[in-house]
Amino acid sequence: MTVDVLRRPAPADRRARVAVAVLFFTNGALFANLLPRYPQIKADLGIGNAAYGLAVAAFPAGAITAGLAAGILVRRFGSARVAVGGTLLTGAGILAAGLADSVAVFAGALFLAGAMDAFTDVAQNAHGLRVQRRYGRSIINSFHAIWSIGAVTGGSMAAAAIALGVSRGPHLLFSAVVFAVAACVALRYCLPGPETDTGAAGEAGEADAGDGAASPERAPATGLRTGWVLAALVLIATAGTLVEDAGMSWATLYLSDSLHATAALAASGYVGLVGAQFVGRIVGDRLVDRFGQRTVARSGALIAAVGMGLALAVPTVPGTVLGFAAAGFGVATLVPAAMHEADELPGLKPGSGLTLVSWLMRLGFLLSPPAVGLAADATSLRVGLLVVPFAGLIVLVCGGVLRSRRG
Repeated sequence: MTVDVLRRPAPADRRARVAVAVLFFTNGALFANLLPRYPQIKADLGIGNAAYGLAVAAFPAGAITAGLAAGILVRRFGSARVAVGGTLLTGAGILAAGLADSVAVFAGALFLAGAMDAFTDVAQNAHGLRVQRRYGRSIINSFHAIWSIGAVTGGSMAAAAIALGVSRGPHLLFSAVVFAVAACVALRYCLPGPETDTGAAGEAGEADAGDGAASPERAPATGLRTGWVLAALVLIATAGTLVEDAGMSWATLYLSDSLHATAALAASGYVGLVGAQFVGRIVGDRLVDRFGQRTVARSGALIAAVGMGLALAVPTVPGTVLGFAAAGFGVATLVPAAMHEADELPGLKPGSGLTLVSWLMRLGFLLSPPAVGLAADATSLRVGLLVVPFAGLIVLVCGGVLRSRRG
């Protein structure tokens, strides 16, 4: 066991961990409050499927357009301030989208919300990694698990508001205010100082802190190697987003249309994926500390590829639900791992590697639905969902850039 793992975090570090958890929770809950309102907004605006699809694509488009500026803002204002400011503006954008009286306003508001969400995403992960370095062991996966809890909470809030007949304006205003207050309170307990501050864990050994199982055998990434490592990390993170999008966009459709499951049962594909992903993130930090990022990522990729591959090879409703669950569990740690590794690359300004990985991986959410759709139209949705085991193979190939456990 290393000195970093034995070190007991200071009270300020523990408070900062709770503060970052609050930021992740609010980020997950804000947008989830809007998603169940989409059918109502579409009906009220009187738009068709094509116009609706283009309008909602404004959210990832805004994130991709503005995402590269996140690193600059983090270095200028600090990750905590950027995360909180992004949260406030994301809430404002979501409220404007809910109150939009035209397609242009709706899309514009989503574009703003997506851009601010990109800033928040990078900043909260950057601050979470600062706290992780102070702890001297992996805790980043727990933050992403709390994001999932926030998303479920936000969706439940929206469902309750709809059931109670609360209109969009009061509902989304309440959501924006509650989570804005929570984020502002959390700011008070975030870590002070510059982004390069590593605290006591950094004094014990900055190169190894934050993984809890970092390997010293990886040579400093400079020049072409930096480019290769970043490219591999982007592919790993994108593989995680491909699997997530497959569950969000296609699981219910595949189970209902291709396997003729009932409407209630068809929803279990996505529920199985996100539920297993949550479990994977809860246990992910301990697994990373015990076995290292590389082993955990490659083992998870194998679980995802084999589990979903078998489900597609022998299509049944129970087998497909289990296949999506295996995929969710398998990719649970990929995005946090890629972000951590990118943030630790030497020779880059604070936040630069994290910003690039976060920005480019969003292309997975933007490009995956049409890619799977084209494959489904040309052949079948069953063939299109081969993107899931393919994503697992990507991680098996690129996982070598992640750190192994230190002996």
